[in-house]
Amino acid sequence: MEVKCLIIDDEPLAINVISNYLQKIEDYQLVDTFNNAIDALNFLKNNAVDVIFLDINMPILDGISFIKSLEKPPLLIITSAYHEYAVETYELDVLDYLVKPIEFPRFMKALGKVNRRMNINKSSETINKERPYLFIKIDKKKMKKIFLDEILVVESLKDYLRINTTTGKYIIHSTLTDFTELLPSRNFIRIHRSYTIAIDKIDAVEGNSVEIEGLRYVIGRSYVEEVKKKILNTA
Repeated sequence: MEVKCLIIDDEPLAINVISNYLQKIEDYQLVDTFNNAIDALNFLKNNAVDVIFLDINMPILDGISFIKSLEKPPLLIITSAYHEYAVETYELDVLDYLVKPIEFPRFMKALGKVNRRMNINKSSETINKERPYLFIKIDKKKMKKIFLDEILVVESLKDYLRINTTTGKYIIHSTLTDFTELLPSRNFIRIHRSYTIAIDKIDAVEGNSVEIEGLRYVIGRSYVEEVKKKILNTA
């Protein structure tokens, strides 16, 4: 899956920096660049993109007004030399806010958010109602279908997850919070900052832990009351 990107910035140097960064990243395509928001709006009338890198201070139409003019905005990453617009733009549901000069590691962190959001959106679109499943991206080109009733435990590995199922284990790029939100709450529950589990796969409860497939998972202190209540109610 190729991520189509657009850059809108009235500074040629800023456009060059982001363009060079994108060239280093596989699966990211720079569709076009604009030095003003008016031309970009005209372009978007007939062309779709996944991500826009957007400056705030621009002539004629500033970045904030540009965002407000979009009916169905793509993912938005602000690229500005100023901090003071951060709160206002986050209220407009921007994905990230990069302060110039933009260092490559910080840029990569923003793309990590893009990857997680796009994987999640893709998964959400492919949930089947008869036997629910979702597609997860397990490498750069492969999407793997997993059935929700086969999931045992989802384990956080910082910026990655290990999804343990009855048929295999898979590593994906996402956060536990984001992935847990995809799962039906009647079937899954988060028991720890590092674990979300399938309720019907619990074999035993002992103290502040649960057992699944012979492995024990600790229930976090702040989760104990809710987890035990839900397990007992569904037992």
